[in-house]
Amino acid sequence: MLILKEHHLLKSSAIQRDLDAKMVDITYDSREVKSDALFFCKGDNFRPIYLTMAKDNGAITYVAEQPYPEGKGMNAFIVTNIQKAMALLSAAYFDYPQDDLFVIAFTGTKGKTTSAYFTKGILDITTKHKTALFSTIDRVLGPKPEQRFKSDLTTPESLDLFRDMRQAVDNGMTHLIMEVSSQAYLRNRVFGLTYDVGFFLNISPDHIGPNEHPNFDNYLHCKLQLLINSRKCVINAQTDHFDEIYGAAKATTNPDSIYLFAAADYQAPQDVEIDFRFESQEADLGTSKFIFTPVSTKAQVLGVKGDYQLSLIGDFNESNATAAIIAAAFAGADTEETQAGIVNVKIPGRMDSMTVPGHGVVYVDYAHNYVSMHALLSFLQREYKNPKLIVVVGSPGDKGVSRRPGFAKVLTEFAQEAFLTTDDPGFENPQSIAEQIDKDIDHSKVAVSIILDRHEAIKEAILASKPGDVVVLAAKGADAYQKVRGVDTPYETDLVVAKQVAAQLQK
Repeated sequence: MLILKEHHLLKSSAIQRDLDAKMVDITYDSREVKSDALFFCKGDNFRPIYLTMAKDNGAITYVAEQPYPEGKGMNAFIVTNIQKAMALLSAAYFDYPQDDLFVIAFTGTKGKTTSAYFTKGILDITTKHKTALFSTIDRVLGPKPEQRFKSDLTTPESLDLFRDMRQAVDNGMTHLIMEVSSQAYLRNRVFGLTYDVGFFLNISPDHIGPNEHPNFDNYLHCKLQLLINSRKCVINAQTDHFDEIYGAAKATTNPDSIYLFAAADYQAPQDVEIDFRFESQEADLGTSKFIFTPVSTKAQVLGVKGDYQLSLIGDFNESNATAAIIAAAFAGADTEETQAGIVNVKIPGRMDSMTVPGHGVVYVDYAHNYVSMHALLSFLQREYKNPKLIVVVGSPGDKGVSRRPGFAKVLTEFAQEAFLTTDDPGFENPQSIAEQIDKDIDHSKVAVSIILDRHEAIKEAILASKPGDVVVLAAKGADAYQKVRGVDTPYETDLVVAKQVAAQLQK
Protein backbone atom coordinates (compact mmCIF):
# COMPACT_ATOMS: atom_id res chain seq x y z
CA MET A 1 0.00 0.00 0.00
CA LEU A 2 2.83 2.39 0.84
CA ILE A 3 4.46 1.85 -2.56
CA LEU A 4 1.22 2.75 -4.32
CA LYS A 5 0.74 5.83 -2.14
CA GLU A 6 4.30 7.02 -2.69
CA HIS A 7 3.73 7.03 -6.44
CA HIS A 8 0.27 8.60 -6.15
CA LEU A 9 -1.39 5.57 -7.71
CA LEU A 10 -3.74 4.47 -4.93
CA LYS A 11 -7.33 5.72 -5.28
CA SER A 12 -8.90 3.57 -2.57
CA SER A 13 -8.49 0.35 -0.67
CA ALA A 14 -10.72 -2.16 1.06
CA ILE A 15 -9.03 -4.45 3.57
CA GLN A 16 -10.99 -7.61 4.30
CA ARG A 17 -8.18 -9.83 5.54
CA ASP A 18 -4.98 -9.61 7.57
CA LEU A 19 -2.44 -7.75 5.41
CA ASP A 20 0.38 -9.21 7.50
CA ALA A 21 -0.38 -12.61 5.99
CA LYS A 22 2.44 -13.64 3.69
CA MET A 23 1.66 -13.15 0.01
CA VAL A 24 3.03 -16.29 -1.63
CA ASP A 25 2.43 -15.40 -5.27
CA ILE A 26 1.44 -12.63 -7.67
CA THR A 27 -0.01 -13.05 -11.15
CA TYR A 28 -2.24 -11.50 -13.82
CA ASP A 29 -3.31 -14.90 -15.19
CA SER A 30 -6.28 -16.35 -13.32
CA ARG A 31 -5.30 -19.85 -14.47
CA GLU A 32 -2.01 -19.62 -12.58
CA VAL A 33 -3.33 -18.37 -9.25
CA LYS A 34 -2.14 -20.15 -6.11
CA SER A 35 -3.47 -19.92 -2.55
CA ASP A 36 -2.87 -16.58 -0.80
CA ALA A 37 -1.99 -14.82 -4.07
CA LEU A 38 -2.32 -11.24 -5.28
CA PHE A 39 -4.13 -10.90 -8.61
CA PHE A 40 -3.82 -8.01 -11.10
CA CYS A 41 -6.93 -7.17 -13.13
CA LYS A 42 -5.18 -5.85 -16.21
CA GLY A 43 -5.71 -5.51 -19.92
CA ASP A 44 -8.19 -3.87 -22.27
CA ASN A 45 -10.00 -7.19 -22.59
CA PHE A 46 -10.21 -7.92 -18.86
CA ARG A 47 -13.45 -9.67 -17.89
CA PRO A 48 -14.77 -9.91 -14.31
CA ILE A 49 -15.05 -13.68 -14.68
CA TYR A 50 -11.24 -13.76 -14.51
CA LEU A 51 -11.39 -12.28 -11.00
CA THR A 52 -13.98 -14.89 -10.00
CA MET A 53 -11.65 -17.62 -11.25
CA ALA A 54 -8.70 -16.10 -9.40
CA LYS A 55 -10.71 -15.92 -6.16
CA ASP A 56 -11.87 -19.51 -6.55
CA ASN A 57 -8.25 -20.57 -7.06
CA GLY A 58 -7.13 -18.94 -3.81
CA ALA A 59 -6.34 -15.27 -4.51
CA ILE A 60 -6.95 -13.11 -1.45
CA THR A 61 -6.07 -9.68 -2.85
CA TYR A 62 -6.71 -7.94 -6.15
CA VAL A 63 -5.43 -4.75 -7.77
CA ALA A 64 -7.58 -3.02 -10.37
CA GLU A 65 -8.57 0.34 -11.79
CA GLN A 66 -12.13 -0.11 -10.53
CA PRO A 67 -13.80 -2.17 -7.80
CA TYR A 68 -15.52 -5.41 -8.85
CA PRO A 69 -18.43 -7.12 -7.01
CA GLU A 70 -16.73 -10.41 -7.94
CA GLY A 71 -13.95 -9.47 -5.51
CA LYS A 72 -16.20 -9.30 -2.46
CA GLY A 73 -14.36 -10.69 0.55
CA MET A 74 -10.93 -10.01 -0.95
CA ASN A 75 -8.49 -7.20 -0.16
CA ALA A 76 -8.86 -4.62 -2.93
CA PHE A 77 -6.47 -1.89 -4.06
CA ILE A 78 -8.02 0.44 -6.63
CA VAL A 79 -5.38 2.34 -8.59
CA THR A 80 -5.19 5.01 -11.26
CA ASN A 81 -2.97 2.92 -13.54
CA ILE A 82 -2.87 -0.86 -13.29
CA GLN A 83 0.25 -1.25 -15.47
CA LYS A 84 2.31 1.13 -13.33
CA ALA A 85 1.02 -0.50 -10.16
CA MET A 86 1.91 -3.96 -11.43
CA ALA A 87 5.44 -2.85 -12.34
CA LEU A 88 6.10 -1.32 -8.93
CA LEU A 89 4.58 -4.16 -6.92
CA SER A 90 6.31 -6.81 -9.04
CA ALA A 91 9.71 -5.21 -8.49
CA ALA A 92 9.05 -5.16 -4.75
CA TYR A 93 7.69 -8.73 -4.63
CA PHE A 94 10.80 -10.08 -6.36
CA ASP A 95 12.98 -7.97 -4.04
CA TYR A 96 14.34 -5.54 -6.64
CA PRO A 97 16.53 -7.96 -8.63
CA GLN A 98 17.75 -5.14 -10.88
CA ASP A 99 19.86 -3.92 -7.96
CA ASP A 100 21.95 -7.10 -8.23
CA LEU A 101 22.53 -6.77 -11.98
CA PHE A 102 24.52 -4.44 -14.23
CA VAL A 103 21.76 -3.62 -16.70
CA ILE A 104 22.45 -2.58 -20.31
CA ALA A 105 19.44 -1.56 -22.40
CA PHE A 106 19.05 -0.93 -26.13
CA THR A 107 16.26 0.87 -27.94
CA GLY A 108 15.92 1.82 -31.60
CA THR A 109 13.78 1.13 -34.63
CA LYS A 110 16.39 -1.33 -35.86
CA GLY A 111 19.53 -2.94 -34.47
CA LYS A 112 18.40 -3.73 -30.92
CA THR A 113 18.69 -7.49 -31.26
CA THR A 114 22.00 -7.41 -33.14
CA SER A 115 23.56 -5.02 -30.63
CA ALA A 116 22.29 -7.11 -27.72
CA TYR A 117 23.73 -10.35 -29.14
CA PHE A 118 27.08 -8.72 -29.92
CA THR A 119 27.24 -7.42 -26.35
CA LYS A 120 26.41 -10.82 -24.90
CA GLY A 121 29.09 -12.43 -27.06
CA ILE A 122 31.68 -10.17 -25.45
CA LEU A 123 30.40 -10.26 -21.88
CA ASP A 124 30.12 -14.05 -21.88
CA ILE A 125 33.92 -13.96 -21.91
CA THR A 126 34.26 -11.09 -19.45
CA THR A 127 31.78 -12.46 -16.92
CA LYS A 128 32.46 -16.15 -17.56
CA HIS A 129 28.91 -16.73 -18.85
CA LYS A 130 27.17 -14.80 -16.11
CA THR A 131 25.35 -12.47 -18.52
CA ALA A 132 21.58 -12.75 -18.95
CA LEU A 133 19.78 -11.69 -22.13
CA PHE A 134 16.21 -10.49 -22.69
CA SER A 135 15.79 -10.15 -26.46
CA THR A 136 13.25 -10.44 -29.24
CA ILE A 137 14.55 -13.93 -29.98
CA ASP A 138 15.79 -15.48 -26.73
CA ARG A 139 15.56 -15.07 -22.98
CA VAL A 140 18.71 -16.36 -21.33
CA LEU A 141 18.36 -16.64 -17.54
CA GLY A 142 21.39 -18.76 -16.79
CA PRO A 143 24.34 -20.67 -18.24
CA LYS A 144 22.51 -24.00 -18.68
CA PRO A 145 20.57 -24.97 -21.84
CA GLU A 146 17.37 -25.42 -19.84
CA GLN A 147 17.69 -21.80 -18.69
CA ARG A 148 17.28 -20.51 -22.25
CA PHE A 149 13.81 -19.83 -23.68
CA LYS A 150 12.20 -18.40 -26.82
CA SER A 151 10.72 -14.93 -26.36
CA ASP A 152 7.09 -13.99 -26.89
CA LEU A 153 7.62 -10.23 -26.66
CA THR A 154 10.64 -7.96 -27.11
CA THR A 155 9.98 -6.57 -23.64
CA PRO A 156 7.54 -8.72 -21.60
CA GLU A 157 4.97 -7.66 -19.04
CA SER A 158 6.54 -6.12 -15.95
CA LEU A 159 5.64 -9.05 -13.69
CA ASP A 160 7.33 -11.50 -16.06
CA LEU A 161 10.29 -9.15 -16.47
CA PHE A 162 11.04 -8.85 -12.75
CA ARG A 163 10.39 -12.55 -12.17
CA ASP A 164 12.92 -13.43 -14.86
CA MET A 165 15.40 -10.94 -13.41
CA ARG A 166 15.07 -12.61 -10.01
CA GLN A 167 15.57 -16.02 -11.61
CA ALA A 168 18.66 -14.74 -13.42
CA VAL A 169 20.14 -13.44 -10.17
CA ASP A 170 19.35 -16.71 -8.39
CA ASN A 171 21.10 -18.52 -11.28
CA GLY A 172 24.27 -16.54 -10.61
CA MET A 173 23.92 -13.92 -13.35
CA THR A 174 25.67 -10.61 -12.65
CA HIS A 175 24.88 -8.71 -15.86
CA LEU A 176 21.75 -8.28 -17.98
CA ILE A 177 21.40 -7.11 -21.57
CA MET A 178 17.87 -6.23 -22.62
CA GLU A 179 16.03 -4.84 -25.60
CA VAL A 180 13.49 -2.20 -24.65
CA SER A 181 10.68 -1.61 -27.12
CA SER A 182 8.60 1.53 -27.45
CA GLN A 183 5.62 -0.61 -26.41
CA ALA A 184 7.38 -1.26 -23.10
CA TYR A 185 6.96 2.42 -22.23
CA LEU A 186 3.60 2.86 -23.93
CA ARG A 187 2.27 0.01 -21.76
CA ASN A 188 4.36 0.88 -18.67
CA ARG A 189 6.07 -2.52 -18.65
CA VAL A 190 9.35 -1.04 -17.41
CA PHE A 191 7.91 1.66 -15.18
CA GLY A 192 10.30 2.41 -12.32
CA LEU A 193 13.24 0.55 -13.88
CA THR A 194 16.61 2.32 -14.18
CA TYR A 195 19.40 1.06 -16.46
CA ASP A 196 23.12 1.37 -15.83
CA VAL A 197 23.69 2.13 -19.52
CA GLY A 198 21.01 2.99 -22.05
CA PHE A 199 21.54 3.10 -25.83
CA PHE A 200 19.51 5.01 -28.38
CA LEU A 201 20.46 3.48 -31.73
CA ASN A 202 18.16 5.17 -34.25
CA ILE A 203 14.57 6.02 -35.02
CA SER A 204 12.31 6.03 -38.05
CA PRO A 205 8.50 5.71 -38.33
CA ASP A 206 7.35 2.28 -37.16
CA HIS A 207 4.80 0.69 -34.81
CA ILE A 208 2.28 3.39 -35.66
CA GLY A 209 -1.29 2.18 -35.96
CA PRO A 210 -4.62 1.59 -34.22
CA ASN A 211 -3.22 -0.86 -31.65
CA GLU A 212 0.18 0.79 -31.20
CA HIS A 213 1.39 4.38 -31.20
CA PRO A 214 -1.16 6.91 -32.46
CA ASN A 215 1.52 8.96 -34.24
CA PHE A 216 5.27 9.38 -34.63
CA ASP A 217 5.55 11.97 -31.85
CA ASN A 218 4.18 9.44 -29.38
CA TYR A 219 6.54 6.77 -30.72
CA LEU A 220 9.54 9.07 -30.27
CA HIS A 221 8.36 10.15 -26.82
CA CYS A 222 8.20 6.54 -25.64
CA LYS A 223 11.64 5.76 -27.07
CA LEU A 224 13.14 8.76 -25.25
CA GLN A 225 12.05 7.40 -21.87
CA LEU A 226 14.93 4.93 -21.98
CA LEU A 227 17.47 7.77 -21.91
CA ILE A 228 15.60 9.55 -19.15
CA ASN A 229 15.83 6.35 -17.06
CA SER A 230 19.51 5.54 -17.70
CA ARG A 231 22.51 6.44 -15.52
CA LYS A 232 24.71 6.65 -18.63
CA CYS A 233 23.31 7.50 -22.07
CA VAL A 234 24.89 6.49 -25.37
CA ILE A 235 23.44 7.89 -28.60
CA ASN A 236 24.11 7.23 -32.26
CA ALA A 237 24.82 10.78 -33.44
CA GLN A 238 23.71 9.87 -36.97
CA THR A 239 20.16 9.03 -35.99
CA ASP A 240 17.26 11.02 -37.35
CA HIS A 241 15.81 13.51 -34.85
CA PHE A 242 19.19 13.74 -33.14
CA ASP A 243 18.56 17.21 -31.70
CA GLU A 244 15.43 16.06 -29.87
CA ILE A 245 17.08 12.87 -28.65
CA TYR A 246 20.25 14.60 -27.46
CA GLY A 247 18.16 17.31 -25.85
CA ALA A 248 16.16 14.77 -23.85
CA ALA A 249 19.36 13.17 -22.57
CA LYS A 250 20.90 16.52 -21.58
CA ALA A 251 17.73 17.56 -19.77
CA THR A 252 17.93 14.62 -17.36
CA THR A 253 21.54 13.39 -17.35
CA ASN A 254 24.90 14.90 -16.37
CA PRO A 255 26.78 15.79 -19.60
CA ASP A 256 29.74 13.71 -18.40
CA SER A 257 27.47 10.65 -18.53
CA ILE A 258 26.30 11.21 -22.12
CA TYR A 259 28.32 9.63 -24.95
CA LEU A 260 27.94 9.91 -28.72
CA PHE A 261 29.21 7.61 -31.46
CA ALA A 262 29.34 7.94 -35.25
CA ALA A 263 31.15 6.78 -38.37
CA ALA A 264 34.62 8.20 -38.96
CA ASP A 265 33.50 10.34 -41.91
CA TYR A 266 30.43 11.81 -40.20
CA GLN A 267 30.58 15.59 -39.85
CA ALA A 268 28.96 16.50 -36.56
CA PRO A 269 27.60 19.99 -35.82
CA GLN A 270 30.26 22.31 -34.36
CA ASP A 271 28.81 22.25 -30.86
CA VAL A 272 28.62 18.42 -30.74
CA GLU A 273 31.62 16.31 -29.72
CA ILE A 274 31.70 12.71 -30.90
CA ASP A 275 33.15 10.36 -28.28
CA PHE A 276 33.58 7.19 -30.36
CA ARG A 277 34.23 6.66 -34.07
CA PHE A 278 34.14 3.55 -36.24
CA GLU A 279 35.71 3.23 -39.67
CA SER A 280 34.82 0.45 -42.09
CA GLN A 281 37.83 -1.35 -43.57
CA GLU A 282 36.16 -4.24 -45.34
CA ALA A 283 32.54 -5.31 -45.60
CA ASP A 284 31.70 -7.98 -48.13
CA LEU A 285 29.98 -11.35 -48.36
CA GLY A 286 32.67 -13.04 -46.31
CA THR A 287 33.49 -10.75 -43.42
CA SER A 288 33.23 -7.28 -41.96
CA LYS A 289 36.24 -5.44 -40.55
CA PHE A 290 36.36 -2.01 -38.96
CA ILE A 291 38.43 0.17 -36.64
CA PHE A 292 36.93 1.37 -33.37
CA THR A 293 38.45 4.51 -31.83
CA PRO A 294 37.58 6.29 -28.57
CA VAL A 295 38.08 9.97 -29.42
CA SER A 296 37.16 12.11 -26.43
CA THR A 297 39.09 12.11 -23.17
CA LYS A 298 36.25 10.48 -21.24
CA ALA A 299 35.89 7.80 -23.94
CA GLN A 300 39.59 6.98 -23.99
CA VAL A 301 39.38 5.95 -20.33
CA LEU A 302 37.50 2.82 -21.44
CA GLY A 303 40.52 1.66 -23.42
CA VAL A 304 38.97 -0.59 -26.08
CA LYS A 305 40.52 0.96 -29.18
CA GLY A 306 41.35 -1.60 -31.84
CA ASP A 307 40.63 -3.50 -35.04
CA TYR A 308 37.45 -5.57 -35.00
CA GLN A 309 36.05 -8.29 -37.21
CA LEU A 310 32.50 -9.65 -37.50
CA SER A 311 31.15 -12.89 -38.88
CA LEU A 312 27.76 -11.25 -39.37
CA ILE A 313 28.12 -9.69 -42.80
CA GLY A 314 26.83 -6.28 -43.86
CA ASP A 315 28.41 -2.90 -43.28
CA PHE A 316 25.17 -1.81 -41.58
CA ASN A 317 26.09 -4.11 -38.68
CA GLU A 318 29.23 -2.14 -37.84
CA SER A 319 27.20 0.57 -36.12
CA ASN A 320 25.47 -2.08 -33.98
CA ALA A 321 28.85 -3.64 -33.18
CA THR A 322 30.18 -0.24 -32.13
CA ALA A 323 27.32 0.13 -29.65
CA ALA A 324 28.09 -3.34 -28.29
CA ILE A 325 31.79 -2.54 -27.84
CA ILE A 326 30.90 0.58 -25.87
CA ALA A 327 28.37 -1.33 -23.76
CA ALA A 328 30.84 -4.09 -22.95
CA ALA A 329 33.54 -1.57 -22.09
CA PHE A 330 31.24 0.08 -19.54
CA ALA A 331 30.68 -3.39 -18.09
CA GLY A 332 34.42 -3.94 -17.67
CA ALA A 333 35.50 -5.75 -20.86
CA ASP A 334 39.01 -5.09 -22.18
CA THR A 335 40.15 -4.94 -25.80
CA GLU A 336 41.21 -8.58 -26.03
CA GLU A 337 37.93 -9.86 -24.59
CA THR A 338 35.95 -7.54 -26.84
CA GLN A 339 37.74 -8.59 -30.02
CA ALA A 340 37.45 -12.29 -29.17
CA GLY A 341 33.84 -12.09 -28.03
CA ILE A 342 32.38 -10.26 -31.00
CA VAL A 343 34.12 -12.00 -33.89
CA ASN A 344 32.06 -15.20 -34.05
CA VAL A 345 28.64 -13.97 -32.97
CA LYS A 346 25.84 -15.44 -35.05
CA ILE A 347 22.23 -14.40 -34.62
CA PRO A 348 19.29 -16.65 -35.53
CA GLY A 349 17.41 -15.20 -38.50
CA ARG A 350 20.04 -12.55 -39.26
CA MET A 351 21.74 -12.88 -42.67
CA ASP A 352 21.39 -16.67 -42.78
CA SER A 353 22.21 -17.79 -46.30
CA MET A 354 22.26 -20.84 -48.56
CA THR A 355 22.85 -21.48 -52.26
CA VAL A 356 20.30 -23.56 -54.16
CA PRO A 357 21.99 -25.47 -57.02
CA GLY A 358 20.61 -24.37 -60.36
CA HIS A 359 18.96 -21.37 -58.73
CA GLY A 360 19.98 -18.29 -56.76
CA VAL A 361 21.44 -17.66 -53.34
CA VAL A 362 18.84 -17.33 -50.56
CA TYR A 363 19.12 -14.93 -47.61
CA VAL A 364 16.91 -15.05 -44.53
CA ASP A 365 16.84 -11.86 -42.48
CA TYR A 366 14.58 -10.29 -39.88
CA ALA A 367 14.58 -6.89 -41.65
CA HIS A 368 10.99 -5.83 -41.01
CA ASN A 369 10.60 -2.15 -41.83
CA TYR A 370 11.70 0.32 -44.48
CA VAL A 371 15.00 1.31 -42.86
CA SER A 372 16.24 -2.21 -42.15
CA MET A 373 15.05 -3.51 -45.55
CA HIS A 374 16.79 -0.61 -47.30
CA ALA A 375 20.06 -1.38 -45.52
CA LEU A 376 19.80 -5.10 -46.37
CA LEU A 377 18.79 -4.80 -50.01
CA SER A 378 21.24 -2.00 -50.81
CA PHE A 379 24.08 -4.06 -49.33
CA LEU A 380 23.14 -7.14 -51.38
CA GLN A 381 22.73 -5.00 -54.50
CA ARG A 382 26.27 -3.62 -54.08
CA GLU A 383 27.94 -6.90 -53.19
CA TYR A 384 26.34 -8.94 -55.95
CA LYS A 385 26.75 -6.09 -58.45
CA ASN A 386 23.11 -5.37 -59.24
CA PRO A 387 21.65 -8.89 -59.33
CA LYS A 388 18.03 -9.71 -59.88
CA LEU A 389 16.53 -9.32 -56.39
CA ILE A 390 13.53 -11.50 -55.59
CA VAL A 391 11.90 -10.68 -52.24
CA VAL A 392 9.38 -12.62 -50.17
CA VAL A 393 7.78 -10.44 -47.53
CA GLY A 394 4.60 -9.89 -45.55
CA SER A 395 3.46 -7.44 -42.91
CA PRO A 396 1.91 -8.29 -39.53
CA GLY A 397 -1.73 -7.75 -38.76
CA ASP A 398 -3.13 -5.65 -35.91
CA LYS A 399 0.12 -3.64 -35.70
CA GLY A 400 2.90 -2.12 -37.78
CA VAL A 401 0.40 -0.63 -40.23
CA SER A 402 2.97 2.06 -41.05
CA ARG A 403 5.33 -0.61 -42.38
CA ARG A 404 3.15 -1.46 -45.36
CA PRO A 405 3.84 1.64 -47.50
CA GLY A 406 7.49 1.32 -46.43
CA PHE A 407 7.67 -2.18 -47.85
CA ALA A 408 6.13 -0.96 -51.10
CA LYS A 409 8.69 1.83 -51.34
CA VAL A 410 11.74 -0.35 -50.69
CA LEU A 411 10.53 -3.06 -53.09
CA THR A 412 10.10 -0.45 -55.80
CA GLU A 413 13.61 0.84 -55.14
CA PHE A 414 15.46 -2.49 -55.20
CA ALA A 415 13.42 -5.55 -56.18
CA GLN A 416 12.67 -6.92 -59.62
CA GLU A 417 10.20 -9.48 -58.34
CA ALA A 418 8.19 -9.64 -55.12
CA PHE A 419 6.08 -12.35 -53.52
CA LEU A 420 3.70 -10.87 -50.95
CA THR A 421 2.67 -13.37 -48.30
CA THR A 422 1.62 -13.80 -44.67
CA ASP A 423 3.58 -12.71 -41.60
CA ASP A 424 1.63 -12.94 -38.34
CA PRO A 425 -1.69 -11.71 -39.80
CA GLY A 426 -3.39 -11.83 -36.42
CA PHE A 427 -7.06 -10.88 -36.73
CA GLU A 428 -6.65 -9.06 -40.03
CA ASN A 429 -7.35 -10.50 -43.47
CA PRO A 430 -3.91 -11.43 -44.91
CA GLN A 431 -5.17 -10.81 -48.45
CA SER A 432 -6.08 -7.26 -47.46
CA ILE A 433 -2.65 -6.71 -45.89
CA ALA A 434 -0.90 -7.90 -49.04
CA GLU A 435 -3.11 -5.70 -51.23
CA GLN A 436 -2.27 -2.66 -49.09
CA ILE A 437 1.42 -3.24 -49.81
CA ASP A 438 0.79 -4.05 -53.46
CA LYS A 439 -1.17 -0.89 -54.27
CA ASP A 440 1.85 1.35 -53.60
CA ILE A 441 4.39 -0.72 -55.58
CA ASP A 442 5.46 0.56 -59.01
CA HIS A 443 4.45 -2.42 -61.16
CA SER A 444 6.45 -1.13 -64.10
CA LYS A 445 9.56 -1.93 -62.05
CA VAL A 446 8.48 -4.89 -59.91
CA ALA A 447 6.60 -8.05 -60.87
CA VAL A 448 4.30 -8.84 -57.95
CA SER A 449 2.63 -12.11 -56.94
CA ILE A 450 0.38 -12.50 -53.90
CA ILE A 451 0.73 -16.01 -52.46
CA LEU A 452 -0.66 -16.17 -48.93
CA ASP A 453 0.76 -19.61 -48.14
CA ARG A 454 4.25 -18.64 -46.99
CA HIS A 455 5.67 -22.08 -47.79
CA GLU A 456 4.39 -21.82 -51.35
CA ALA A 457 5.60 -18.21 -51.71
CA ILE A 458 9.13 -19.24 -50.72
CA LYS A 459 9.02 -22.19 -53.10
CA GLU A 460 7.86 -20.05 -56.03
CA ALA A 461 10.47 -17.38 -55.29
CA ILE A 462 13.28 -19.94 -55.34
CA LEU A 463 11.91 -21.54 -58.51
CA ALA A 464 11.80 -18.12 -60.14
CA SER A 465 15.50 -17.55 -59.44
CA LYS A 466 18.45 -18.47 -61.62
CA PRO A 467 22.15 -18.70 -60.75
CA GLY A 468 23.38 -15.20 -59.94
CA ASP A 469 20.00 -14.07 -58.59
CA VAL A 470 19.42 -13.24 -54.93
CA VAL A 471 16.28 -14.38 -53.09
CA VAL A 472 15.51 -12.53 -49.85
CA LEU A 473 13.10 -14.04 -47.32
CA ALA A 474 12.41 -10.99 -45.21
CA ALA A 475 10.87 -9.90 -41.94
CA LYS A 476 10.19 -13.24 -40.20
CA GLY A 477 13.77 -14.28 -39.46
CA ALA A 478 13.91 -17.28 -37.14
CA ASP A 479 10.33 -16.96 -35.85
CA ALA A 480 8.96 -20.49 -35.47
CA TYR A 481 5.29 -19.56 -35.48
CA GLN A 482 2.64 -17.52 -37.28
CA LYS A 483 0.30 -15.46 -35.11
CA VAL A 484 -3.15 -16.20 -36.54
CA ARG A 485 -6.32 -15.02 -34.79
CA GLY A 486 -4.73 -15.08 -31.36
CA VAL A 487 -3.02 -18.45 -31.81
CA ASP A 488 0.72 -19.05 -32.20
CA THR A 489 0.58 -21.51 -35.08
CA PRO A 490 3.80 -23.56 -35.47
CA TYR A 491 5.90 -22.64 -38.50
CA GLU A 492 9.17 -24.30 -39.51
CA THR A 493 11.01 -20.94 -40.02
CA ASP A 494 11.98 -19.48 -43.39
CA LEU A 495 15.39 -21.13 -43.47
CA VAL A 496 13.97 -24.60 -42.83
CA VAL A 497 11.35 -24.11 -45.55
CA ALA A 498 14.06 -22.94 -47.98
CA LYS A 499 16.12 -26.02 -47.20
CA GLN A 500 13.08 -28.25 -47.76
CA VAL A 501 12.50 -26.64 -51.16
CA ALA A 502 16.18 -27.06 -52.09
CA ALA A 503 16.07 -30.73 -51.08
CA GLN A 504 12.96 -31.35 -53.20
CA LEU A 505 14.64 -29.74 -56.22
CA GLN A 506 17.56 -32.16 -55.93
CA LYS A 507 15.38 -35.25 -56.14
